Amino acid sequence: MSKTEIDVVTADFFDAFDNRGGKVADVARIRRLVLPGGVIVKAGPAFTIYTVDEFIEPRQRLLSDGRLVEFSEWETAERTEIAGDIASRFGEYRKSGILNGEPFEGGGTKTIQFVRTSEGWRIAAFAWYDQP
Repeated sequence: MSKTEIDVVTADFFDAFDNRGGKVADVARIRRLVLPGGVIVKAGPAFTIYTVDEFIEPRQRLLSDGRLVEFSEWETAERTEIAGDIASRFGEYRKSGILNGEPFEGGGTKTIQFVRTSEGWRIAAFAWYDQP
């Protein structure tokens, strides 16, 4: 059951950014999925560490102001290891959309650390790397 629950949280995470077909992206749901004080890291040349709010605010703006439309990202492969009340997921993902009027596609790798709380599995930290 834990793996299924983690799959649901992960799918909910990816779905938070979806604004295809005029859908309003619900990036604020990240606050429900990530523990308060969770750590978010963008790896690569533009290495950045975010708080939950620092991560949400610019993405909410980008996905709602018309610059990024028809956007979605989805997991294409994953492996999840669970040990009691902690879990680690390493996954590949793809993304596509229209940014400033130009179609784009991309992908990368995300790693997500989960903990089981009294309210279910939550994200304690995640990091990602976009493929060049």
